[in-house]
Amino acid sequence: MPRIAGLTPFTKADEAERASALDTGAISEGEEEFASRPVTEQIKRRLSGVEHPEQRKAPAWINLTPMYLGIAGNLASDKSYIEIGLSIHDATYSIDFSIKHLRFPNNEPDATLIQKFVVDTIVEFSKEHLVKFVGAGVTSRLVELSPNVCGALWRELDIVPLVFHVRSTQRLQIGRPVAKLDAQGFPIHSTGLLTPQPAEGQQATPPPSNILAVAAGSAQVQAADAAAPTRPADEQADSAVRKAVLYFGPSGHNPRLSIGFRNEVEPDAAGRIRIVDSIEDYRSSVREPTWNAVLHYAKILRENKTKIAFFSSTPQGGGVALMRHALIRLMHLLGVDAKWYIPSPSPAVFRTTKNNHNILQGVADPSLRLTAAQQEQFTQWINYNAQRYWLSEGGPLAAGGADVIFIDDPQMPGLIPLIRKARPEVPIIYRSHIEVRSDLIHINGSPQSEVWDYLWSRIQLADLFISHPVDKFVPDSVPFEKVALLPATTDWLDGLSKKLSDWDIQYYMGIFRTLCSEIRMSKLHWPAREYIVQVARFDPAKGIPVVIDSFVKLRRKLDMVLPASKCPQLLICGHGAIDDPDATIIYSEVLALLEREEYAPYAADIVVMRIPPSDQILNALMSAAKIVLQLSSREGFEVKVSEAIHKGKPIIATRAGGIPLQVQHGKNGYLVEVGDSGAVAKHLYDLWTNTQLYKQMCEFAKTSVSDEVGTWGNAAAWMYLATKFAAGEKLKPNGKWINDMMREDCNQPYTETEPRLPRKVIKPGV
Repeated sequence: MPRIAGLTPFTKADEAERASALDTGAISEGEEEFASRPVTEQIKRRLSGVEHPEQRKAPAWINLTPMYLGIAGNLASDKSYIEIGLSIHDATYSIDFSIKHLRFPNNEPDATLIQKFVVDTIVEFSKEHLVKFVGAGVTSRLVELSPNVCGALWRELDIVPLVFHVRSTQRLQIGRPVAKLDAQGFPIHSTGLLTPQPAEGQQATPPPSNILAVAAGSAQVQAADAAAPTRPADEQADSAVRKAVLYFGPSGHNPRLSIGFRNEVEPDAAGRIRIVDSIEDYRSSVREPTWNAVLHYAKILRENKTKIAFFSSTPQGGGVALMRHALIRLMHLLGVDAKWYIPSPSPAVFRTTKNNHNILQGVADPSLRLTAAQQEQFTQWINYNAQRYWLSEGGPLAAGGADVIFIDDPQMPGLIPLIRKARPEVPIIYRSHIEVRSDLIHINGSPQSEVWDYLWSRIQLADLFISHPVDKFVPDSVPFEKVALLPATTDWLDGLSKKLSDWDIQYYMGIFRTLCSEIRMSKLHWPAREYIVQVARFDPAKGIPVVIDSFVKLRRKLDMVLPASKCPQLLICGHGAIDDPDATIIYSEVLALLEREEYAPYAADIVVMRIPPSDQILNALMSAAKIVLQLSSREGFEVKVSEAIHKGKPIIATRAGGIPLQVQHGKNGYLVEVGDSGAVAKHLYDLWTNTQLYKQMCEFAKTSVSDEVGTWGNAAAWMYLATKFAAGEKLKPNGKWINDMMREDCNQPYTETEPRLPRKVIKPGV
């Protein structure tokens, strides 16, 4: 029988057990234990999933049931203890709860003690009942008593915490209040009028508003609430978890995206989700000079009340979206006024923008062109979004709006001339995240030339052109004085890169197994067998055919010296993106490739999966892998390389785009020429068979990542630009790295031991 928090604390069968517990002192008066019983060993064995002849030698994994949690706390009037309530929810209904008393020495509340108690209680319940808590509603009152409890839930338990203000006192009025009616007899809702509109020809009779009555009575209500009895902590916890469940999607237990007024992306459910408690959470992930630089520019932006606006095409799925979520989160913590906007999606326009992306990278069919009709459709789409959301009064592009504007990628440059017309004085900075084949752009009449001419006619009105630090990415039509360099970045605290516990990894691996079985994909036999992974979108430039060919060559060599059970599997996986219609096409082509005669014998050991939008699934898949591949034929920067290295995984990658800047050949991985599957197979063989070499690379990798590819270092660069341009300075980088300009400006020089990405000098016209 389910236990309903605050209503049915125990069944009759539990009364004797409870009386015994009180007599022995196992619980005290007012406390309630969880009623659900721990999972038996028989059930654990049924749920365990290692299917292999050498099962006893492999670490076991267990299927875990996803659950939600509510957490609340009431501090005793004498501050001698806190009543902590936990409510368990299965996404449909609350099924169990507990109330515990945590006593404080010397009647002094201890935030750290509360945090540890909450974490330990959750861990104990999780292991006894084989559950994985994916989200938690935490009351603001508990957060006041233990300010770092949300960060601990995220870091240590991989629980997404949402903070809610929950009434801590009981209502004095018993029962449901009588609804107020308007003149037509319809109820008046307390938060607005629900009266239907009059029929055509009828006189509109405005119903009497109850807003003034509510306002007049608010003081009385507050006074009554203050004198009301305190609600039990379990009731508050139950209220919090019921609110939290609403913020998660119907499948995958992932938080919903929040898109607000004027199509503003609201990271972390408009701040309701709290995976970072304060900026101190970032300190361990960066070095002192980078830390100081961010605080320096954040202070200037706060004091000057500078407003910053970012514009990109999609809120989810691509690298730009990941960077913007992390950047806006940090800027808000720093008190910087930064907002991020996206257009309403258009499948037809996104087909055109993806074609443009492929054309500029040189991976599209030579017959593919940007037609005049597509240009017109593209322009109309930008104009529509700008006029509807951003240029109207109060919008970020209107008078009094943003002080500095950043435009991302070739989907959005159509905004630049519109901004120039409406506000000619505002600084506009264009950020290019992709490879631009400057060698093909110069060929008159080429597809690349046509696309670039269309885009450049708009981009040229920007004050700055930011590119990945690769010399061939900047066409010589861009004035060299406007060119600045900045790498792509990742966030070491988010779900994609943070350290996951073994418990959480096995949960996400269980989800992955289920996803594979749903489409009858080959099974990944981890942990009984290890595997090699490439994590990337299904894109024609990601080199997936070379990945498969390299793996098959490796297996042919290993089959001569090792049994099949000791040979690796191959996993190819990645997210989709709203603005990427190519993914399904490429995915189908890869599956067809596995049916070819030379690959078919190994197809059962090759797993190819498109992953739903869950950062932690990709994190788990990369964390559990033995070796990582990134064999792109064309690439921008691909920060997945740094993410793998940061996890201590040796990587084998191509000399494409910005990848060589991240890999130290022979130290944290290997670099190969594009398409050289033989070299890839050789390096894989060496790492698989030479244990000492593998360990050396793993250890070196963990400490070889620069601050420049983390959110904190990235924020320093953006805030430096915002500070300078908002002050009226016209920067002329002349091909310099923004990080170098920033560090010099704030007097935070690089230290001798500080890792840095290799600096390549970009010359005019290259």
